[in-house]
Amino acid sequence: MKIAMIGTGYVGLVSGVCFSDFGHDVVCVDKDSAKIARLEAGEVPIYEPGLDAVMARNVAAGRLSFTTDLASAVDGADAVFIAVGTPTRRGDGHADLTYVMAAAADIAVALTGYTVVVTKSTVPVGTNRQVAAQILDTNPQAEFDVASNPEFLREGAAIDDFMKPDRVVVGVESDRAKEVMGDIYRPLYLRDFPVVYTDLESAEMIKYAANAFLATKISFINEIAALCERVGADVKAVSRGMGLDGRIGNKFLHAGPGYGGSCFPKDTSALARIGQEHGVPQRITETVITVNDMTKRRMIDKVMDLCDGSVNGKTVAVLGVTFKPETDDMRDAPSLTIVPALVGRGANIRVVDPHGRKEGDALLPGVHWEADPYAATAGADCLLILTEWNEFRALDLKRLAGSMATPRLADLRNIYDREDALAAGFEAVEGVGR
Repeated sequence: MKIAMIGTGYVGLVSGVCFSDFGHDVVCVDKDSAKIARLEAGEVPIYEPGLDAVMARNVAAGRLSFTTDLASAVDGADAVFIAVGTPTRRGDGHADLTYVMAAAADIAVALTGYTVVVTKSTVPVGTNRQVAAQILDTNPQAEFDVASNPEFLREGAAIDDFMKPDRVVVGVESDRAKEVMGDIYRPLYLRDFPVVYTDLESAEMIKYAANAFLATKISFINEIAALCERVGADVKAVSRGMGLDGRIGNKFLHAGPGYGGSCFPKDTSALARIGQEHGVPQRITETVITVNDMTKRRMIDKVMDLCDGSVNGKTVAVLGVTFKPETDDMRDAPSLTIVPALVGRGANIRVVDPHGRKEGDALLPGVHWEADPYAATAGADCLLILTEWNEFRALDLKRLAGSMATPRLADLRNIYDREDALAAGFEAVEGVGR
């Protein structure tokens, strides 16, 4: 199959590379000539474990290429995937479809024969029909079908998620389009990974519903964590006791400083907005958004209390600023709320993150970047753990405490046992829900 992937952001690049590894001929398209030049030189512009090796293998095999020429990529393609950004629209919380519709118009002009135009971007319900209308308005003679194929890639584990998915969701309305999508995903079907075929609207809704539900689990356990702190319970024990119930499951029940990233914040916001527009308010999702914002701000209070009510003139070492481990993504990370608040209160911030500086330099002005945790904590007044990178899971607590001016630990990912930290020399330890 010949595939054109429009957009080389996180979703587009990972999807294009993985489709080529299935054996398809894939051309990834982007208007950013500098990014295309980097890709052609073998440089991966995002941090995603394993992506560089898979990309290099398929470029070498001649199945994967990159271009700024959309028309040449679309010419003769069996399927064209739209994988451009759908950021939250400023002012109303809705998904901004500007890039999706622009891509649809460009594709319409370039179509030369029957093609399935597939929306991979996360889009509100009804968008695929808008894409079809845009194509017909631009090129009334176009021969095509539209399909909805939402992505479910976890940053840091995207290759495995694509190659070994829980499910593939495909929204189609014609047998011809279903056949094309079936051929594209045949390698997964032959290995018994489920491919779920639905109508367009259901496929679009599945993506939002899934992400909203996972965000709900996170906000729920963070509210329970706040209550645990008041009543003397341990949220880790509560989470384990809940998660062993097969109806609930243990994933996304880890208390922390709130969710962030490229999906949950914008998708919950968009779902809430869709509900409002259709007169069916999504009250649970709206509350989830509120709780998540409150959780981030509650973490600021924790650090302030740990530092006797003031961080003015004090040095705070921060471990991790990306929204999760194994990614360089800073979008809506809790650090973007917590760290600036501490800087604004007069704190001197030292930051360590294996891959966070790439985006963090611009997003976190006024902080100092250190190479390792031990350099960051030397002479510091407080150690703050925001992201649970593996590099931070087995630190020498005694060495850390011994090098600090006032050894205080705000472990907002509950990596360390409080008693172990106190025994190692920390004079005060704060976790979440403990």
